[in-house]
Amino acid sequence: MTDATVSKKSKNPKAPKLFPDELIDQLLAQVQGKDAESILGESGLAGQLKKQLAERMLAAELSHHLAAETEQGRAGNHRNGTSPKTVLTPNGELKLDIPRDRQATFEPQLVGKYQRRLPGFDDHVISMYARGMSVREIQGHLLELYGLQVSPDLISTVTDEVLADVEQWQQRPLEAMYPIVYFDALRLKIRDEGTVKNKAVYLALGIRADGRKEVLGLWIEQTEGAKFWLKVFNELKNRGLHDILIAVVDGLRGFPEAIEAVYPAAQIQTCIVHLIRNSLNLASWKDRKPLAAAIKPIYQAATAEAAAAALDAFAQSEWGRKFPTVAAMWQRQWEQVIPFFAYPPEVRRIVYTTNAIESMHMQLRKIVKNRGHFPSDEAASKLLYLALRNIEKDWKMPPITWRQAVNQFAILFGERFTSAIN
Repeated sequence: MTDATVSKKSKNPKAPKLFPDELIDQLLAQVQGKDAESILGESGLAGQLKKQLAERMLAAELSHHLAAETEQGRAGNHRNGTSPKTVLTPNGELKLDIPRDRQATFEPQLVGKYQRRLPGFDDHVISMYARGMSVREIQGHLLELYGLQVSPDLISTVTDEVLADVEQWQQRPLEAMYPIVYFDALRLKIRDEGTVKNKAVYLALGIRADGRKEVLGLWIEQTEGAKFWLKVFNELKNRGLHDILIAVVDGLRGFPEAIEAVYPAAQIQTCIVHLIRNSLNLASWKDRKPLAAAIKPIYQAATAEAAAAALDAFAQSEWGRKFPTVAAMWQRQWEQVIPFFAYPPEVRRIVYTTNAIESMHMQLRKIVKNRGHFPSDEAASKLLYLALRNIEKDWKMPPITWRQAVNQFAILFGERFTSAIN
């Protein structure tokens, strides 16, 4: 046997058996059928074993309770039969006979006195909700797969337990500095004061000094403006975020005035990807490819001067004359476009490549697309938080270009950047 073989085996040691084969054989011998349901189903061997184990543990709890009372000089209490109780598990209903004592002082720990759901059931429901299933869909899923008759109110109660997590997440401390923060909006229909309104969910996606991504928070408003953004930025500052190097934004009203008041040193950069997409949205499918090629020299220019010349050339070109609103749109936002051209290529790639926020929005839209509307802001926040929590699980590594960008950030921003990584 080679050292490599020994090393390979040591990485995957065989798990020790909890039960001897003889005991397993005895259990299987008592099963009439040999199909999966007879062995693994809730009404089969596995279900009966789960029931007996739970009831044996409950009986042991009561024995311990009675012995403790006797030791403390409170003798006279005795067992007093059992009472039936049905609890919900991730795999279906579990019917138990809960032991009782004559003086009713016993409070079981395995299944609490008022507990109707075993650990795992709530997580199962929340997992389905986080993937965009409605309350009715979850209800049907539990009935179809596990035979569980669960009321919509119970499902709502389970998912409402997340609201405390949402509040804690929204108030958690942040890093002192983020090199880049993307601010963007997602439109949802939410019931408010008896009518369904179009509301914007504003999301802040930060890139940390080590290159990892982090959603800083979400805010729901019907309208945006300087007052709203001032509230958001003050909230971020109170949570410990004292400096933003580059704020990437897509024409949000009141944003520049508010960020200048709270983060005066932040550079505001129009999201180039959104600007390109908004340009192409003005064209038919047939014209989008040639229009995309026509505007590419603008954002791929080496300098701001070359970009301005490319924009003028586009405005005078065949495609510029066919779509004059495209050139006008770039010109209106030019002051927030030109900072991009001062960045070296390594930083440009980080700012321009918005795969993170694009992917995040695509997944969020997929989850909310089947919803007609949300009954409240809290319901929308609850689902979006759970979805973001799942999305963030895949954000383990910084982009491959981050290492090259770090040195450029240090040159561009000096101690504002280096103090956060030292």
